[in-house]
Amino acid sequence: MKQILQNLKTGKTELVNIPSPRKKYGHYLIRSSTSLISAGTERMLVDFGKAGIISKARQQPDKVRMVYDKIKTDGLLTTIDAVQAKLDQPLPMGYCNVGRVLEAGEGSGLQPGDRVASNGNHAEIVCVPYNLCARIPDNVSDETASFTVIGAIGLQGIRLAKPTLGESFVVTGLGLVGLVTVQLLLAHGCRVLGIDFDSRKCELARSFGASVADLSNGTDPVAMAMEFSRGRGVDGVLVCASSKSNDIMHQAANMCRKRGRIVLIGVVGLELSRADFFKSEVSFQVSCSYGPGRYDPLYEEKGQDYPVGYVRWTEQRNFEAVLDMMASGKLDMMPLISHRFPLDKAVDAYKVLAEDRAALGILLQYPSPEDKQNISLKDERTIQLNAIKTQHSSTDEVVIGFIGAGNYATRTLIPAFKQTGAVLKSVASSGGVSGVHAGRKYGIQEATTDTSALIANKEINTVVIATWHNSHASLTCEALEAGKNVFVEKPLCMTLNELEQIESFYSTYPTPHDSVPILMVGFNRRFAPQIQKMKSLLESVQGPKSFIMTVNAGAIPEDHWTQDPSTGGGRIIGEACHFIDLLRFLAGDRITSSSAVKMKKGVGDTLTIQLSFADGSLGTVHYFANGSKKFPKERLEVFASGRILQLDNFRTMKGLDWPGFKKMNLLRQDKGQKNCTADFVKAIKEGTSSPIPLEELFEVSRVIIALAHG
Repeated sequence: MKQILQNLKTGKTELVNIPSPRKKYGHYLIRSSTSLISAGTERMLVDFGKAGIISKARQQPDKVRMVYDKIKTDGLLTTIDAVQAKLDQPLPMGYCNVGRVLEAGEGSGLQPGDRVASNGNHAEIVCVPYNLCARIPDNVSDETASFTVIGAIGLQGIRLAKPTLGESFVVTGLGLVGLVTVQLLLAHGCRVLGIDFDSRKCELARSFGASVADLSNGTDPVAMAMEFSRGRGVDGVLVCASSKSNDIMHQAANMCRKRGRIVLIGVVGLELSRADFFKSEVSFQVSCSYGPGRYDPLYEEKGQDYPVGYVRWTEQRNFEAVLDMMASGKLDMMPLISHRFPLDKAVDAYKVLAEDRAALGILLQYPSPEDKQNISLKDERTIQLNAIKTQHSSTDEVVIGFIGAGNYATRTLIPAFKQTGAVLKSVASSGGVSGVHAGRKYGIQEATTDTSALIANKEINTVVIATWHNSHASLTCEALEAGKNVFVEKPLCMTLNELEQIESFYSTYPTPHDSVPILMVGFNRRFAPQIQKMKSLLESVQGPKSFIMTVNAGAIPEDHWTQDPSTGGGRIIGEACHFIDLLRFLAGDRITSSSAVKMKKGVGDTLTIQLSFADGSLGTVHYFANGSKKFPKERLEVFASGRILQLDNFRTMKGLDWPGFKKMNLLRQDKGQKNCTADFVKAIKEGTSSPIPLEELFEVSRVIIALAHG
């Protein structure tokens, strides 16, 4: 299928062939018929992409501060790599989609064939959560319905302003959102004054029944608003403009009556003057997109609706309200359509968007279902990207299929495996976009959204799993049962039952056997060059050692997927596992006891883990989420036989009282990912066992699970 992607590094807009997405739980699969290019938001993204690196930095000062912090801890070269990789990620464009449901879950409320409006991207097939879709009334056309999300944005701003019959309102900025907002306010029984520099947009607002202030004629907007309000000041201002100027908010405050209301729907300068708001007690509020539920993963991704008795107007119910207004004829979207393009001319549509500032509603029209009648969804889920190697010359050749193409996989794992000389056969991702990006960048032969087909592919003998944590165990078992070697990003699993399933697979092979698939977990830190040096130094030490691992992890939001016990398992399972494995490796003996003390107040993922080893060594992992970013993110200290080793951020290492060793510093941070993948591929080629012994993988996994659930 075709989808529109934007490159934030270059500003280039492309129509790219992407595997069709697979349906996820709580989502509809929809075949698009029409979508609307948002003249405001999407033009802003295109302009941002075309801007130089300095201009990008000026537009995002908060991100610049994050970059400075990363340089201090991880070094310049590592930070540059991270920034370049972030900008290189393709951005799916669009959020105003209309189409027909292809697949729906049981009890979802919609059926295949139903016509729906959603916030799906500009793509032939989209996968959209239940709560971000609404059925389209029969008398509303696809073109009209494509404005549903834009209408919901304006409607949410109006709900925050709480207009009443007969009140006077100003709408500043008469783009798509502004012009829809004008119509919605008029439908509320309000008197409306529209303000813009574009005379054509002012005429459109006037045609809907609003008064206008055309700023291109030198009109004073404050004076016009005072005249419009009969000298009292308007009851409220809805700011729908996109501008860096602070004057818009200054003018809005001066237009308002005492205790008037200002709601910001657009994006403007926010250096507010206290004097503008103080005497009149004008209130100011920022509207959050389509309404309650926006950016709440429980509502949007998991389908947990808010009770209507407590939250009357959610995102979805705002969609429905806008569609009802369209059905009743109170919202007229046809005058807002300025251009129509077939999907295969989408790049031309974005040229119009960039070059014609007067462009309003640009519609994309998709191939009809009849054009796709001989193509099944399954056929669309795998696409060829690069030259196909149909037959491999050597039986010991490593042919890899990647499951998951997120940030870590694309930035680190896939390039590391590419350097090993392995054949990169396939990459699977749920939506298809990240898989295609990774495939094009690293020369992978095909991209797919069909994970089972990848695992079943007879050409592939090795599967790399880099998905969300709750799928690791099931995918590992499926791949092992298919006879594939498996490299699974940490953690191996999340529960003891899952661990036992994996262990049971290997229990059927009581003695080493050539045909046994190799299992490897991405505990890369033990392969880092400085850790390898540390290990060699410790081999000369007689007696137990003491390890102190301090991880200045930093806080992450509670609603991040890694914090969800059912998805990510929390930070002990998801991240602290690295350091338990690292100390297990350095100690060189089994863990005999483990315990954790968690901070009960404040940051919930701040804890200390205590480990004891069979040789008498002790290990402590301080995993802290409440520290300063100026401190090293990872510091390891080893005390042994009157000597000390200290490693900071896998860049600088020094030794105190170590004969023949004082320091080992690296120009670039190296956490061992390349060595880890190289050793795994080498083991497959040479037919040796996993670089990390199975008993250690299972032992560390068991300790991690016990700590997380203890």
